[in-house]
Amino acid sequence: MRVIVVGAGVVGTLHAWHAVERGHEVVQIEREAEARGASLRNFGQIWVSGRAGGEELETALRARELWEEIGARVPDLGFRACGSLTPVRNPRELAVAEAALAREDAAARGYKLLAADEARAVNPALRGAFEAALFCERDAAVEPRTAQLALRAELSKSPNYTFLPGREVRDVVGEHAVRDDHGDVHTGDVVVLCTGAWLGGLVRELAGPELPVRRVRLQMMQTEPLGEALTTSVADADSFRYYPAYRSPALDELDAHQPQAPIAAAHRMQLLMVQRADGGLTIGDTHEYEHPFAFDTLEDPYDHLTEVVESFLGRPLPKIRRRWAGVYAQCTDPSRVVHRQRVRDGVWLVTGPGGRGMTCSPAIAETTANELGW
Repeated sequence: MRVIVVGAGVVGTLHAWHAVERGHEVVQIEREAEARGASLRNFGQIWVSGRAGGEELETALRARELWEEIGARVPDLGFRACGSLTPVRNPRELAVAEAALAREDAAARGYKLLAADEARAVNPALRGAFEAALFCERDAAVEPRTAQLALRAELSKSPNYTFLPGREVRDVVGEHAVRDDHGDVHTGDVVVLCTGAWLGGLVRELAGPELPVRRVRLQMMQTEPLGEALTTSVADADSFRYYPAYRSPALDELDAHQPQAPIAAAHRMQLLMVQRADGGLTIGDTHEYEHPFAFDTLEDPYDHLTEVVESFLGRPLPKIRRRWAGVYAQCTDPSRVVHRQRVRDGVWLVTGPGGRGMTCSPAIAETTANELGW
């Protein structure tokens, strides 16, 4: 079988990976020299802890297994089974953590509630004040800025894999074929469009104006090296408000009696923090849903995140090395892990994983391969 994959972000690259693994010929087409979108502008978290029960959690857990397997073969992926800690500071936040621990799927996630001294034994960099922390053993991380490069380097060892950068697909030609902006036609047995947040142009023509996917903008930042190991990923209690696994009467009480700080509420913020391979910290994030998106980045959200991080670390942050904004595609129905649609005979669109993209891509791609009979 010959598979044409359009898009070299993490979703497209994992589709190429599964096709090559199953012995198929793959041509992967990318409009940039390399992917430049949300696949690089994220935390690199394999984030199981907050996923909704059912299909979303099952997808994340399967993806976590696949990431570990792939990471063993591709060391430059930077896979590490670091887990995560969410420190809580008062009885209301603690009650939300305890409610999560009471879930039927808590063991599958690797949830444990740790006292403050136990949490510091797991992650000694957390010297600030907090009462306890929710630990999720199944969370992990990879290096987002280099993951696609590492995967593609491994794919390139196969004679069945061809990467064509700097080509924008402009048209679907008959069945199973696309034409790029060089005028070249690429024909296969199946075409998979993994175009990320690019939802206009050809995608709109093929899927129609009512595509049930929206774009979301976020701001993030990265520091100079911390100078010590941050041995787990770290979240704050605002993440309880954002992730569906934490919905409970205890969360309702938290929202009612301990609302978010105004700046956090205005920008729909949570703290997520991951240490990079060079020792720097990736810190975020905000969420903007209303179009048109701002074209600039705002300092107040960064100031808020800095304050939260420093309160957990009990020390000043290192110098901020870079700040950025990113845009990802998210299904408008939050219960759907991804939007997978046949838009022409032999042509499929796979988009809209939202903030689950880095976490779930290996399992999303595996499901595509299984459903299409690769």
